[in-house]
Amino acid sequence: MPHCIAMAENPLMRGLSVTREPAEFALVIFGASGDLTSRKLIPALYGLFRGGHIRAFKVVGFARRAWKDEDFRRQVAEMLESSSGHSPSPALVQEFLRKVFYISSTFEDAGGYRQIAERFGGEPGKLYYLATPPGEYETIIGRLGAAGLAEGPARPSQAGAVAFGEQPSPTAGRFCRIVVEKPFGNSQATARRLNDCLAGAFREHQVYRIDHYLGKETVQNVMVLRFGNGVFEPFWNSRYIDHVQITMAETLGVEGRGAYYEKAGALRDIVQNHLLQLVCLVAMEPPNDLHPDSIRNEKLKVLKSIQPLSPERVGTETVRGQYAGGIVEGGETTAYRQEPGVSPSSDTETFAAIRLYLDSWRWAGVPFLLRTGKRLARRTTEIAVQFKHPPHLLFPGLRPGPALANALVLRIQPDEGIMLNFNAKVPGFSLDMRPVNMDFSYGSSFADDPAEAYERLLLDAFLGDATLYTRADEVEAAWAFVDSIRESWQEARPPMRFYPAGSSGPEESRALPGEGRRWRKL
Repeated sequence: MPHCIAMAENPLMRGLSVTREPAEFALVIFGASGDLTSRKLIPALYGLFRGGHIRAFKVVGFARRAWKDEDFRRQVAEMLESSSGHSPSPALVQEFLRKVFYISSTFEDAGGYRQIAERFGGEPGKLYYLATPPGEYETIIGRLGAAGLAEGPARPSQAGAVAFGEQPSPTAGRFCRIVVEKPFGNSQATARRLNDCLAGAFREHQVYRIDHYLGKETVQNVMVLRFGNGVFEPFWNSRYIDHVQITMAETLGVEGRGAYYEKAGALRDIVQNHLLQLVCLVAMEPPNDLHPDSIRNEKLKVLKSIQPLSPERVGTETVRGQYAGGIVEGGETTAYRQEPGVSPSSDTETFAAIRLYLDSWRWAGVPFLLRTGKRLARRTTEIAVQFKHPPHLLFPGLRPGPALANALVLRIQPDEGIMLNFNAKVPGFSLDMRPVNMDFSYGSSFADDPAEAYERLLLDAFLGDATLYTRADEVEAAWAFVDSIRESWQEARPPMRFYPAGSSGPEESRALPGEGRRWRKL
């Protein structure tokens, strides 16, 4: 089905308006020989091409390897062949490969950027994708600006100044944008420095900071569930909701990325972007409209309302852990400290659990419980909204507890869908009750499989829809909260809690939800 955009090209309204497709454009991928390009970007581009969502385009690989166009085309063909998401048609692949080009250059060499201008500068649309290590971002951004390829500010920007709600150039079909991958800095200070670097070459409406979790179908459905139905929103507040659990659990370890993970850890790698973005979607107020900045303004309010964690509170509101050896999915695994690239005395957390509160009218007193970890019992990402018990337990023999509390569960992965848990009478002569589920699954309710997250996000970038991308002030506000935890950990030095691989995390995390609450089972 053709891609559809409505209401300021908003993805939440797809399927309700006239068909749109991007103008002719060139996508320049910096770091084209890397893992992200082969596993995600090229398969996503081919998926969009195969589905008829993009037609007039060029894909330009930019990397150090001394390849020619034909060499890169062979690499792209191999990427598609090894991709699990598509069964490439030979004829369609050949048509796709004719749109693929390559520039061999270091990121520092101005000559490579001159080649972009000479070979592809006449394209109506240009999208630059930074699929490189974060240490290369500032170099590439600076070179794009110096070569006149950014088409951004004509004057030096003030440090930290960002213009929101800015509109693109009125020239029809022309655009120039840049996509920046995570991690976007490793603290508020470094994120601000990167934002300032971007502001020196691009305007804010040209910058797309990607978090691939926002491209997942169930994540987008949070807003539709809340604001597109009359049944949920009246109960979406502290009067009816006891707490919210957000979990991202992985069975995998660091998978050869030990050197990177040593500098990141679960807090920076997952909490700062994925989990806090989910908090925003659950807790935000209804926007005035579906304009990207209207939605992002409400998300920013949530981030600014999070209570920072002082050293005095960090011991009771957080648990950090690290996996030891164990059994995961029937296989024996090693401890984190024995992984390649990891220090034998590493103090990096592979598990983080946080209880946070929002200073807002809607959510006063409602704990948000965040949990993420590697080498856990099960791979799952979900949002569970746990409702309060009825004010009076009418039926005899019932006692309040987590097992009998109603819950609305949004499954983000795997098996995307939504489940409502409620109590029902067991057939028979007694008034015995037990929890039952009403379950919605994308796989069984719709004929088409959900689009891959990178397909959706790339198409939005081509179309100029920034709704699912994070804004400069959002990123800095998220880092402010994460920095408060990191600094408190450094000052208070809470103990590292070790947990066996294949478990639900450290034993100490079980008490974090508080009296009368418990984590959902992994």
